[in-house]
This record gives sequence, C-alpha cells and structure tokens, in this order.
Amino acid sequence: MSVNVCIEAHQEYQVQEITYDGQEIYSQPLSMSENLTRLAHKIDFVKTESDQQTSADSTEEDSKELATFQASLWPWDSVRGKLRSMLTEVCVLVDVLNIAKEKRYMVIDPVAQDPAEAKPLVAVLQKKKALSNAAAILMRGSERLRESQSETIRTRTLSDFHIELLHMRQTWRLKKIGSNILGDLSFRSAGSRYWQSGVFEVSKNEVPENPPPPPVLPASGPPVRHNAIKVTLPNELEGFSYIHVSIQMDNETIASGELTIPLSGSSLSQTEVHWQQKLEAAQNVLFCKELFSQLASEAVQTQSNIPNLVVGNQITTSLFPGVQLIIGLCHTTVQDRVKGTTSSTQTREHKPVLEHSLHQLLRELHYKAIHHPMPHPTTSALGISKRRRLAGPEASDIETIRRSIEYETLLEQIIKQTRHVVLRLRTMMIIDTFACEIKDPLIVAHWLCLSSPTLSSVKINIMTLGYETMCRDGRTMSLSYEPEELRYLLMCQASQHQVNAAQALAKLMGWKVLSSGINLGVGNVES
Repeated sequence: MSVNVCIEAHQEYQVQEITYDGQEIYSQPLSMSENLTRLAHKIDFVKTESDQQTSADSTEEDSKELATFQASLWPWDSVRGKLRSMLTEVCVLVDVLNIAKEKRYMVIDPVAQDPAEAKPLVAVLQKKKALSNAAAILMRGSERLRESQSETIRTRTLSDFHIELLHMRQTWRLKKIGSNILGDLSFRSAGSRYWQSGVFEVSKNEVPENPPPPPVLPASGPPVRHNAIKVTLPNELEGFSYIHVSIQMDNETIASGELTIPLSGSSLSQTEVHWQQKLEAAQNVLFCKELFSQLASEAVQTQSNIPNLVVGNQITTSLFPGVQLIIGLCHTTVQDRVKGTTSSTQTREHKPVLEHSLHQLLRELHYKAIHHPMPHPTTSALGISKRRRLAGPEASDIETIRRSIEYETLLEQIIKQTRHVVLRLRTMMIIDTFACEIKDPLIVAHWLCLSSPTLSSVKINIMTLGYETMCRDGRTMSLSYEPEELRYLLMCQASQHQVNAAQALAKLMGWKVLSSGINLGVGNVES
C-alpha cells in the first residue's frame, strides 16, 4: 500500500534574475494566505472523489469476501447512513455560507478583534474603586508605621550603649582595665604636672523596671533623651567652676570677666545631664583648679614691692597705686546652680577673650614643660638653652646669664596684660575728654585694630580748617601711668599746632615773625 509523500521546497527567497555583474535579484516569498491559495489550486477534487470510490469499492469487495455470512444488523441501517451523510452536507453548507459571509475566516494572518464598547461610567467606577483600595492600603501601612514608631519610642528610652561609647571615644581618651572602662580628662598628655587626676569611670546605665513617665515639655523644647552611658566622676570634679577676674580702683570695679561654661536653663533644669556636658564641666573644673593653683604658687613666690595676698580662693595683687587685680576661684554644685537660676534670672556674662588668653597662657606653660631644647653635644645635660651653652665659650658675664635664665611667670604675664588694659582705658578716657574740651583745633583719634595683649596703637590727628601740616621727624617719649602727663603732652601738641598755623598765616600775609619758642613759660610737670 503506497503512501503519498508531498515534497515542497524550503520557504526561502527564490532567485528571480541574475544580472550580468553576478548580482542575484530575489523574489518576495508568498504569505500564508497566498501559499494556502496556491496549494488549494493544486487539489483535483474530481480525481480524489473517483479514487475514493474505487478504494471504497475495493474495500467493499474485500469485506464481502471476508464476511459474506454476516446479515444486516438493523433494518434501518441504510436510513441512518443517508441521514448522517445529509447532516454532513448540511454542516458543510453552513460552514461555506459562514465563510462567504465573514471574509475574515478566509485570512490566515492574525485579524484584529472588534473593539469592545466603551462604557465611561463603568470605567470611572472601576478607577474610583481601585483608588479607594490603594488609599486604604496606604492608610493601613502608615498607621502600622506610626504605631511601630510610637512603640519604639516608648520601649526604647535608652540609646545604644556601644554607639554612645563610640561617640565618647572620638572625643575623650578611654581605656579598658579588666572589666572596667576608665577615661582621663586631665591635661597630662599636653604637659600638665598638676597633682589631681581626672580619671572617670564609664558604665552602662541600667534601665529601671518601672521607668517614670517622661516630663511634659513645651512643643518648642527639645525631647528628653536618656543616657545609655553612666559617667562616675570624683567628688572633687563634680559641679561647676569658673575664674572671676576683676580690676578695682578705690573699691570701684573698672573691668571684670568670668571664665565659665555657658549652659542654657533647659540643660540645668533636667535631672539627668548628658555625659558630654558633664565631662566638659568636669574638665573645666580641673582647668580652673590647676590655673588657680599655679597662680597662687607664683603669687607667693614672686617678690614685689607690695606683696601679693592669697587668702582662700582669692588672689589680690597690685597693678598701680590704688588699682588692684583680684582673681578668684568659684565652685558651685548642680543643685546650687539650679537654685540660683530659679531664684534669679540673672546670667553671668562669659568673656571669650579672657578664656582665650588664660587657655593660651596655660598652654604655653604645658608646652615648655615637655618640649626641651635638644642637648648639644648629646652627652650634655637636658633642658639647657643655647644661650647657656654658649655662655662659657663666649665668656658671658653673670648678668647676661641671669637674664637668659629668667622667664616670665604666668602671673606676671597676666599682670602685664591687665596693666595694659588699665592704661588703654585711661588713655581712651583722656583723649576723648581732651577732644571734647578743645574745639579748635579738631582732635581725631584712630585706634588700630591690629594689636596684641600688651600693645595697642592709636593715631591722633590735630587739624585746623583750611590748614594742613606734617611733622618731619617723630619723637619717642615714655610716660608713666599718671594720666596728667598724657594730658599735658596733648595740650603741648595742640599748642604747637596752633603756633605753626599762626606762623604759616603770618608768612602768607607778609608779616614778620620776630621770635618763637615752644619751651618758654613751661613749669614743672607736677605742681
């Protein structure tokens, strides 16, 4: 029995024409619809029907030969066969009519479906429902986040101990000895030789079983944050200390200043102070105690015409006759400071210039304590300056050696700066008073901004309307602390300016100057 095998060429571009230069021109392959049409034209329906009849006859003959003894199983068998063939033909006719009516059934390529009817009201309702569902989901999520945050704030009143310890290590020196963590806030690493140590202990702040509710603060105030670190300080370093410096003349304060740590009222009202503020206050206590101890020892050892007085926590030294410098050490506890703030709202004024000067002076003292000049040669003693090493080869006298050994103490530098402050205030007052009293000539004072703690410069211009003059050579004069000497000098300069202006005017008018002298009729400076 043979089987019909259909052999077709692979669907590819066929060569339509080859040009003379060898270029091939391909023909476009057929689409699926065109290919189906081409294959449909190849079908010979008549031949197939005859073949089917011959094959059916042969099968009937074979079946007759094989089953001649079989009779008709059912009397209506022929009727059933005809009805089934008729049903098949009717179904085929219906399919043909549908194909003829709907042209899309003849196309094998994908056909776009008919667009569905747009119902705007239904679309709006669907969008509204989807938006309401999304809003409900977002609201539930935000509510969960809010509840989790509030629960975290309620349950976690203490911050992480290790994070706080890491922040502390970035600012303070810590070391672990056994199971304890110790820190040092002294200035020994910078060269301090003060006897009191600044060792403090760091431990974890235990959470109470029933923590008290946080105090209600106004909305503008910062939230209360408990410490995860507990700092234990020595009793000598607890509280607050400050240095009070005042200049008095005849029981009247000329100038005053304080070296302290400015703290806000909210930080003082809290029952638990943050460890950073606590350590800063303790280090300030240590600094004030070391500074006052150094000044007190120097005040006792310094030999002056008027001896210095050290009584308790107060140092009194004389600057000028009738002018005294008073340095006092004040120490208060947290409870006393809170009571003071609640009883009186007056706050002490902090002086940054005083703080910078005192820190700089103590820093220089610490620097000299650990930075010694290198020995030359290496076998010589340590700490000998170059002048002392060269004193022998250069045959220096004892006075030169004594000057090379002497150095200014911390108290002497403070006294020198304080004297400069007093003299500058007196000078400003005298110049302003003299300028107000003298209307002609006009006196203008210009204070230079570039100055040092012991040196200030002022430029005084004496002017007359329509007249200009310039001094050819400058003179250097040293005056005492008495204000009258400066007043006499200003008066002399103003008089000399008037005389020079009169001489210039006389020459302009053609007058003849018979004599002129600026040193006549002058008596003693002090009468």
